[in-house]
Amino acid sequence: MKLAGKVALVTGGSRGIGRAIALAFAAQGARVVICHPGDPEAEATQAAIGHWSDGLAIQADVSNEDAVERTFEMVERHFGTPEILVNNAGILRQVPLIETDAEDFDRVIAVNLRGPFLTCRAFARRAQAGRIINIASDLGFLGREQMAAYTASKGGVIAMTRTLARELAPGILVNAIAPGSVETDMTSPASMTPDQIARDLDTPLARFGQPEEIASMALYLASDDSSFVTGQCFGVNGGSAMY
Repeated sequence: MKLAGKVALVTGGSRGIGRAIALAFAAQGARVVICHPGDPEAEATQAAIGHWSDGLAIQADVSNEDAVERTFEMVERHFGTPEILVNNAGILRQVPLIETDAEDFDRVIAVNLRGPFLTCRAFARRAQAGRIINIASDLGFLGREQMAAYTASKGGVIAMTRTLARELAPGILVNAIAPGSVETDMTSPASMTPDQIARDLDTPLARFGQPEEIASMALYLASDDSSFVTGQCFGVNGGSAMY
């Protein structure tokens, strides 16, 4: 039980990669809180967490400062000070630059970059020690046409990870995971064209990753096994980006 008794908060934890991370942590003994923007699947995820450990689901917009503070206050009331934070919540817009509205750009940055800033700040104000794990993207390194807001936000997450690793050491270790294309709602045929799917599969391993494969790296970074690791960005990406 690598995380026995630990308190973990996973943003965007109701489905996809976040859900897999939440379940992996719970299976290793953590008390897991997920936050979500109103996802109907949150209740089922909370129930699944309950098979192993205590869980809680909180509806919150991570880009809203007051909502983030309320979330941390609820975590503290139920379980105590969180010791693990996973910034997984994220949204994506794929639009040519000249057609990108400033409001859409701002919203992606708000959720994907402002959100982790707010949660990391709230975590650091409370915790003397612990782990922060930021979910970035291989596109934060590679770039991708028609995805200016998303790639900018994920590049920002990677840069902020390195800064916070220096600032919060030695008590709080801060790392990032940069997944490649993972089989979630975002990569389903309903969300992507055949050409987009083919491009995402054009990697050395030639397949989508599974959420559980990202969760395995998150579990390593949350556990004592990674006690000498900080400021790193791990590419769990099938070889799409090698850095």
